[in-house]
Amino acid sequence: MADTLSSLRSLMASHSPPLHALIVPSEDYHQSEYVSARDQRRKFVSGFTGSAGLALVTMNEALLWTDGRYFLQAEQELSDQWKLMRYGEDPIVDIWMADLLVLVLSPAHNWYARSAATQPAIQPFMSVGVPFMSVGVSLWKNLPREATVGVDPWCVSLEAAQKWECAFAKKQQKLIQTAKNLVDEVWKNRPPLELNPVVIQPLEFAGRSVAEKLKDLREKLKQEKACGIIITTLDEVVWLYNVRGSDVPYCPVVHAYAIVTLVSAFFYVDNRKLSPEASVSSYMEENGIEVREYDAVSSDVALLATAQLPPFSKHMEIDSSESGITGNDTNEAQEESHNRIWVDPRCCFALYSKLNSDQVLLQPSPLALAKAIKNSAEMDGLKKAHIRDGAAVVQYLVWLDKQMQESYGASGYFAEAESTSKKRPSETRKLTEVSASDKLEGFRASKEHFRGLSFPTISSVGPNAAIIHYGPDAKTCSEMDPNSIYLFDSGAQYLDGTTDITRTVHFGKPSEHEKACYTAVLKGHIALGVARFPNGTNGHALDILARVPLWKYGLDYRHGPHLISFRPQARNVPLQASMTVTDEPGYYEDGNFGIRLENVLIVKEADTKFNFGDKGYLAFEHITWAPYQSKLIDVSRLVPEEIEWVNTYHAKCRETLVPFLDESEMTWLKKATEPIGA
Repeated sequence: MADTLSSLRSLMASHSPPLHALIVPSEDYHQSEYVSARDQRRKFVSGFTGSAGLALVTMNEALLWTDGRYFLQAEQELSDQWKLMRYGEDPIVDIWMADLLVLVLSPAHNWYARSAATQPAIQPFMSVGVPFMSVGVSLWKNLPREATVGVDPWCVSLEAAQKWECAFAKKQQKLIQTAKNLVDEVWKNRPPLELNPVVIQPLEFAGRSVAEKLKDLREKLKQEKACGIIITTLDEVVWLYNVRGSDVPYCPVVHAYAIVTLVSAFFYVDNRKLSPEASVSSYMEENGIEVREYDAVSSDVALLATAQLPPFSKHMEIDSSESGITGNDTNEAQEESHNRIWVDPRCCFALYSKLNSDQVLLQPSPLALAKAIKNSAEMDGLKKAHIRDGAAVVQYLVWLDKQMQESYGASGYFAEAESTSKKRPSETRKLTEVSASDKLEGFRASKEHFRGLSFPTISSVGPNAAIIHYGPDAKTCSEMDPNSIYLFDSGAQYLDGTTDITRTVHFGKPSEHEKACYTAVLKGHIALGVARFPNGTNGHALDILARVPLWKYGLDYRHGPHLISFRPQARNVPLQASMTVTDEPGYYEDGNFGIRLENVLIVKEADTKFNFGDKGYLAFEHITWAPYQSKLIDVSRLVPEEIEWVNTYHAKCRETLVPFLDESEMTWLKKATEPIGA
């Protein structure tokens, strides 16, 4: 790690112009949250393995910013060469870089610090005899005035880059686009590029054809008087063209870009990923999409900016009624009436920099919303995927319950008693966080349409469960403990849908405190799941419903519900029918345990007695099926409506999962879903 920072600083010093700081984002060229091994630059530089974070390297310091999900994990993973900066508690990166120290000379000639300074921060300047000759002296605390800050423009979004540029400009600091990624220059043994094949998503699962999606997109372009759109986010590219891949672990995406104009469409991908057997090239040709090399997107964006990008796909006949453009005046008409280029704020800064700002239509991609609202085939597939996935989770719990009793002397899933067994399991029967989660993956892999996990399984025992996004390592993970809470957060990619579920269980005797915390989390989970709300409400506004039961006891958590079919930046997007969200409140007690309960919900139209303001109202439908552990529930803390909800949900679990379980598994599930409070 020390050698890496030293090498980076040497490159920063020799850069033209020399760099005072280097920003290393987590994202790849497509601003993805999860990236391939060769794109994990921030992880390589810092050693921090969480999915969200930003590193900053200066000539004297190395800092890592991350959010509340990863505070504990970052504390454990960062070396003493790095300083952890906590989002929501510490200054964000642009504020930190522009931070200054203001000293004021009082009438009594005493020194006082204002703004970002404190008395200890003044001492270094006083000790070297800095002459303060006037009232109000500014000293740059972190980076000097007119500092240059480097970043790879391919790895940062337009939105972030413009925000930084604006903040830096106020202090005469400058954001510098590096010609090469400096981390790549010092990364020896960087993982090679993987050539994973592109596959076609069957129409039965996609629900809508490429032709239909392109037609809708072009209608949006015409409404906004735009001549084309640049699509950089991987999930939108594969959704638009109905293809899938495996270029990023746990995500069925392809490293690719797309440009769509009123009369043409382009797919930028490494051609070596298009195997003749998969017929992807002919599929693209049939859909009027021209396949071009991945790196050609840069020059083609420049051509698009100057209206020189070929207006017609060589395999596509133009329907004048569709395009609204006729005859030989195609280019003229486009220039006169459709001359804007649609760019999402998440577009990489490198591509945006090739455009003239006055020709850019800067607003969220229309594909984000179109993708988030599931069509009937997608919705049907999603529900079926969650049923099969629920069966796998129940099978896992049945297996794990048996193993914990036989190998560890645990009282099990149903009984409440501490393990008194002194016997330790043999190496062949020993269970760890990793070996247990591998078994869960095996149950999922046996299900129809399984393609892989949707994220690394969070399998966490006791104190590890307090690390919100804990990632167990086979070499260092904990052994299963019958006297500790066990939290597992997991999901899978199926051809017909993506799943995500969290359950928290205890195979021994939970403490009254653990029961109280679990019940508070369950109450929040129920409160959010049964909410009714007017059209126009976003998920962030509903977040409080899941927290109120915890707040009652002075508890809280550092994450929120998520739109699993939407980008994480879209917290202000109003919920609409046929969107999906996750309901996942939790509580994490550092050093002791963690609790989280998570279901996927579908947004649906609500049947309300009244309709104030003719807004229309929405509600949620649970599509995740797995029991809540009754012995962790303190029924005395539930109101009758909550007890009824749990019993109704458990009855639905039994009814839904019966066809997918054998007799012994069904017997276990019946016991796990017996009515509470009876």
